[in-house]
Amino acid sequence: MTEHAYGPTDPGAVMLDLGAETGALILYTSPDLAGREIEISPDAPGARRTHASVRERPWSGGCKYAAVYAGLAAGDYTIWRDHDTPAGTVTVAGGRVTIHDWV
Repeated sequence: MTEHAYGPTDPGAVMLDLGAETGALILYTSPDLAGREIEISPDAPGARRTHASVRERPWSGGCKYAAVYAGLAAGDYTIWRDHDTPAGTVTVAGGRVTIHDWV
């Protein structure tokens, strides 16, 4: 995971492509992870990883910190703490947004 100096996103700045076998993941984190890129991969040996940066996300109640992964094939995913250490798993369902708290 690396860090970048991204600011908060604007409301409506993320587009999610959902379909019968395609979903999305919103991974909520603590504020101290802002700017970190968190990798996920399908839960299979040698699977290719993808990453997203944790950013401040405004909502009606204030703000939250989250990484957003769009256009994921439905299935189980490993969330990576660092290059070698899995932090947990999450199941992404097709046609919907899966929300997971990682704090």
